[in-house]
Formats: sequence, C-alpha cells, structure tokens
Amino acid sequence: MNSPNIEIISDCFVKPKFISEEPKKPIYFSPWDLIMISLNYIQKGLLFRLPENQDFSITTFLDDLKHSLSATLTHFHPLAARLATVKHENPPSLTVFLNPENSPGARFIHSSVNLTVADILKPTDVPLVVQTFFDHHQAVNNDGHELSLLSVKVTELVDGIFIGCSVNHMLVDGTSYWHFINSWSENFNSKSQNISRPPILDRWIPVGSDPVVSLPFTHEDQFIDRSDYPLLRERIFRFSSDALSKLKAKVNSECGTTKISTLQSLSSLLWRCVTRARRIPADQKTSFKMAVNNRRRLSPPLPENYFGNMIQTVRAITTVGELLDHGVGWAALRLHEAVVSHGDKEIKQFMDVWVKSPFVSKLGVHFDRNGVLAGSSPRFDMYGNEFGLGKPLAVLSGYANKFDGMVTFYPGREGGGSIDLGICLLPVNMVAFESDEEFMSVVN
Repeated sequence: MNSPNIEIISDCFVKPKFISEEPKKPIYFSPWDLIMISLNYIQKGLLFRLPENQDFSITTFLDDLKHSLSATLTHFHPLAARLATVKHENPPSLTVFLNPENSPGARFIHSSVNLTVADILKPTDVPLVVQTFFDHHQAVNNDGHELSLLSVKVTELVDGIFIGCSVNHMLVDGTSYWHFINSWSENFNSKSQNISRPPILDRWIPVGSDPVVSLPFTHEDQFIDRSDYPLLRERIFRFSSDALSKLKAKVNSECGTTKISTLQSLSSLLWRCVTRARRIPADQKTSFKMAVNNRRRLSPPLPENYFGNMIQTVRAITTVGELLDHGVGWAALRLHEAVVSHGDKEIKQFMDVWVKSPFVSKLGVHFDRNGVLAGSSPRFDMYGNEFGLGKPLAVLSGYANKFDGMVTFYPGREGGGSIDLGICLLPVNMVAFESDEEFMSVVN
C-alpha cells in the first residue's frame, strides 16, 4: 500500500484538570525505570468503526476525549510532566528525574487520512502507514526532556477512528500503560472525576538504596542507542481458545505434567518455528525471553496499581539442534522452569548487582539475534476501552521497540481465552515462518 499523507488538523496540550496548590516536587525514578532510558516509547492504539449514528460529531468527540484525559491526568499527573537531568562532577554521573514544573502537559493531535478500516485490516501484513498513526516516531525515552511524556494522536479514517497513544517507557510498563488507558476510558464513559483504581505513584526503591538513583554517565552518547534497523514485515496471527487448549494439552502430555500454561505452550511453539525459519546452524545458541511482571513476585508483593516499571525478562536457552530435535513440550518445559524459578530472591539479586554497577537496556546490544523476545500480555484489558465508539476492531502498535524476532501478545477480540500474536521478522524469515506447517496448523 502506498502510504497516503496524514493531515494534521489540530495540535494542542492537555494538563491535569485539578492542580494541587502545594509546591510540585521532583519525582525520582526507580532503577527499573532508569533501565528503560534508551528504549523507545510504548506505542499502542485502538481502531474503531466510525459510528453510524447521524448525531455523531467528531468535534464533540474530541472535546470529550480532551476533557476526560484532563480529568484522568489528575490521577496520573506524572504523564503531564517532562524529564530533567542534573549532572554531577564527583563522581561523574547523571540524575534523571520527573520535573512537574513548566511542562505544557500531554500532547493531543487530531489528524485525518484517506484510508478505510479495510485498508488497515485486510492486508496480510500490518501496513507501514499504521506507524504514522502515532506521535514520537523513533523517539527514545531520554527525548522526554524535550518531548511530551504522553502523546495522543486521534486519526480520522474514511469510516473509522484510530486512537494512538505514545507513552514514555520510563514511566510505564505494559501493566501501567493499560491501567492508564482503562482509567481514561472509564472516565470518558462515566463523566466522573473519580476512577475505580487510583494509581500508586510512589516509586519502588531496593531496601537500603539511596532513593535518588544516578547513572554513571557524563553524556547521552554513552547510553543512548539510535541504531537504524532493517525493514521488517509484521503480521498478526490469531489463535482460537479451542486450538490453544489442544496445544496446551499436547505440551503437558509430552512433559507428563499439567503445570505448563497456555502462554508458555504457544511461546515454545513460536520459538521452534521462528528458529527453523531462520535456518540457523544446529550448533549455535538460541534463546526465548519473556517479559514478566515482578509485582506479585516480590515479597512483600506490590499492588497491580503500582504505576511504573516492574518488569524483567526471563530466558530459556539451548542450541538450535536441541530445540528442533526435541518436541514442543521439551521447549515449553524449559520456558516453564525459567518462569517459575524467577521470584523475590532472583529479582533482588539482580537489583543488588544493578545498583552497584548501573546499566541501561539497548535494543542493539541486549537482544539476541538468534533469539525471540515476547512482550505485552493477553491478560491486559485492551478491548474493554470503548470511548463511546463500541468495542475496538483491533489493537495495533507503532514503530517502537521492534526488531527481527520481537513478539507482542494481545488478547483475542472474541475473548474466551483466544490470543492474537504480532510478530516482526526480516522478510526472508517471514516467508519461511508463514509457511511453517507446525505453526500454521495451530493458527485460525
């Protein structure tokens, strides 16, 4: 598809509806937040059918979106701030923090494009034009010194509306991202200033650590990676609850257990099939990494309403030969063991090492070219965000944090335990992957 031009109709900033009279204090980041400083913003969006109701007014709709966003930002006010940095001489280091002063707020863009819903949903691959439905294209989180930490882009299609949100990954992980979106949708529908799940904004700091954590750098060139990545193909595959139940039963039967989850079963299938599509020599190492939520794994646990980053990746690793010579259950058991062995002890050991020698994640450095990395979760409430438009038709993502082997899990639109899986691969790898009989036998 030729990418048509997106027309920007209006561009403004939205501030929290109620602003405290108390002095605004800086908010200092947790180590889990600082690790994200070189990654891209989180970009997720919802595609809706344009209401057939003749009384629908885009002007009224946008006004309602802005008003409800302002009310929601009252609870999630860090999203209306900007980043700031203090440089230290002895020892040379940087303290990055949230500065609530002198920020114009969250950005809100209204745009339009001459495309239909079918133009977005019918192609086999996710069209590249979807990336233009998001603001802050290719921005890294450190750019939040100059860019808004939250940017909403509402794009009118011929027969649809796309609401794309770009949120600085130093402020949110997937759990917090959808907590905010869920609260905004709730506020939009209820027209109330209150929300049912207020966020917990106090940052988690390891016991015994200084609440103000600094990074051992003197210039952003030492920790920011702006690598150019090759053109990828992105596809979304859909799995029915029935197909997933059969896969889970097969995996557990092969392992003589009942403990391996649906997500671990699907991940192991994916790991095998992506590895086979890449035609990697049998003696090379391959890994599968899964992002896990540390909130409940800590002791004492953190509430799900904790607003910030609390994710970590766990990894299963083996040789290509071992992975492909064994069955899908063998791979699933390795993933299962990696997940269940990750608890409070492992989390705090990682933090102890990080505090002594801080580092940041970089896509070009920390992610295995022979591996697969899975993010997001089918447990997130994505399709419950209606904004007065009915159930979304699809959940789509932007350019951010994508590379060969990146997988994004979504809940299936039909619910009932169904799962949608978005995967990015190099074109040559995607051709082999989408022809893989083992994988396609499970796809809807």
